[in-house]
Amino acid sequence: MIAADNCVPGIAADQLRRSFGSVRAVDGATFTAPTGAVTALIGPNGSGKTTLLLILAGLLAADSGNASVAGHDLVSDSAAARAQVGWMPDTFGTWDALTCMEILITFGRAYGLDKQQSAARAAQLLQRLYLADFANQPARVLSRGQKQRLGLARALVHDPQVLLLDEPASGLDPRSRVELRDLLRALAASGKTILVSSHVLSELEEVYDHAVFLSRGRNVDAGSNTPRSTVLRGWRLGALDPVALREFLVRSDIPYELSASPDEVQVMLTGAASAAELVRAAVQAGVPLHTVTPTTGRLEEAYLALDEERA
Repeated sequence: MIAADNCVPGIAADQLRRSFGSVRAVDGATFTAPTGAVTALIGPNGSGKTTLLLILAGLLAADSGNASVAGHDLVSDSAAARAQVGWMPDTFGTWDALTCMEILITFGRAYGLDKQQSAARAAQLLQRLYLADFANQPARVLSRGQKQRLGLARALVHDPQVLLLDEPASGLDPRSRVELRDLLRALAASGKTILVSSHVLSELEEVYDHAVFLSRGRNVDAGSNTPRSTVLRGWRLGALDPVALREFLVRSDIPYELSASPDEVQVMLTGAASAAELVRAAVQAGVPLHTVTPTTGRLEEAYLALDEERA
C-alpha cells in the first residue's frame, strides 16, 4: 500500500459542524484523507457519515468549520472543489427512462466535457464496470447491483481527483465486490483520494489504507480510547482432540463457545500476546492444536472498541 502520510491531503476537514434543528449530525469532525490512498469512514448508524460526505461533496453547507478538497476550499473555491469530486450516494437516483450511455454523457457534459469526450468516457467506464451490454438499455431495467456500478461510473465520468463513496458495495454480488476492491486499489495507486463509507467491514479490510471513526458526529481515535492490549477479540481454536482442548480450557478457566465445526471452539482473548501464551500452554499440556486464528479483522476490532460515551 502507498505510504500516503507524506503526501498533501486530498481531503482536510477542521471542526466541521452541521445540525438539523436540535440534532447535531456532525459535531466538530476533524481529519485528513491522504492523496493516493483509500480512507475508510466507519461508524454506527446515525454517526454522521452521510452528512459529512454531503458536506465534502459540496451538496450541504456546514454550519461552521473549514474543509478543502484537492486543495480547494469548499467555501471560497467551491466550484473548483466540486469539479474535483466524484460523489456516489448509497442509493442510485437518476432518470430511469434514459439509457446508461445517455446518463453518463449527460453528467459528463455537466462537468464540462464536450459531447465526444463524454461519449468516449462513458463507453470506457461502461466497459470497465461490466455494463457495456446495458449501454443502450434504460436504467430502470438494471438490478440493484448494476445500478450501484452505474452510480460508480457516474462518479468517475469526469475523472475526479477525489472520490466520495457511500456504501458502494451495497447490492453487489461477491464477484462484483472483488472487482470493486481491485478498482479502488487501482484508482488509489493512480493518485486518487478515496473516502469510502461502508457497514461491510470485511470488505473494507481488504482495501483500506487509513480509517476515520465517527461517533455521534465526531471523529474518534479508537486506538487511544481503548488500549489495544485490553480489547477483547474473538479467536477460533481447533484441535485434533477437541475433548482435550475443551478440558484444557476448563482447567485454565478460559470460557469458550462451541463452533460450527465439531473440532473447534471460540474464545475471547485480549490480543495476540494472550493468544501466543494460550498456544504455548496448550502445547505444554499436550493439546494438539491445528487452528489458531482471529474471528474478527482489525477494523471490526477497532470498531467494537469505540467508546461512544467518551466521544
